[in-house]
Amino acid sequence: MTAQIDYYFSFRSPYSYLSTPGALEVARKYDVDIHLKPVLPLALRDPDFFNMANMKKIQYIILDWQRRAEMLGLPHEWPSPDPIVQELTELKIADEQPYIHRLIYLGIEAERRGCGLPFAAEVSAMIFGGTKNWDQDDHMTKACTRAGLDLADMEAAIADPMSHKAELEDNMKAQDKCGHHGVPTFIYNGEPFFGQDRIDSLCFQLEKDGLARG
Repeated sequence: MTAQIDYYFSFRSPYSYLSTPGALEVARKYDVDIHLKPVLPLALRDPDFFNMANMKKIQYIILDWQRRAEMLGLPHEWPSPDPIVQELTELKIADEQPYIHRLIYLGIEAERRGCGLPFAAEVSAMIFGGTKNWDQDDHMTKACTRAGLDLADMEAAIADPMSHKAELEDNMKAQDKCGHHGVPTFIYNGEPFFGQDRIDSLCFQLEKDGLARG
């Protein structure tokens, strides 16, 4: 029987981006269905994290994800525009956030259409892979097409995002119960596998359970 894996993902997380090739490989190699579960980024879930007292942690993340991307052979550049509007000197988070909610609702809609993982992979690669002004022109349209989706149709579906907002809330409540609040986190058989560097542990468990494709 095909196993189910929930994939908690943030469109502002560079580590979520780094996890997408591994997630695609898991879907290819094992008899599993991976369900994308977009959640709010840390900047909106816990704005207090972004303060000057945590600057060293933030600087480490900025260093580490690029180093890790280089090791994995992935293009890497901090997004322009950033999915979260935030002043990076004082770390102030803007009240108006024109990008992140659209990304999340599109991700939820993509999952409803059976293409959540490809959408996350294509869009995060665009955002963190060096595409300038990824929100403009036809960048998003092309990313959706590569994921097997039609952007205009999806935009129409999220024009009234009430159900998408409710699903986002459900995702965050479910993640809070799963044993880890960070992203990316994979949940398999009720167990969390946190971090793009724990996909090998997930694969080990899938192998143990006999889920490798023949």
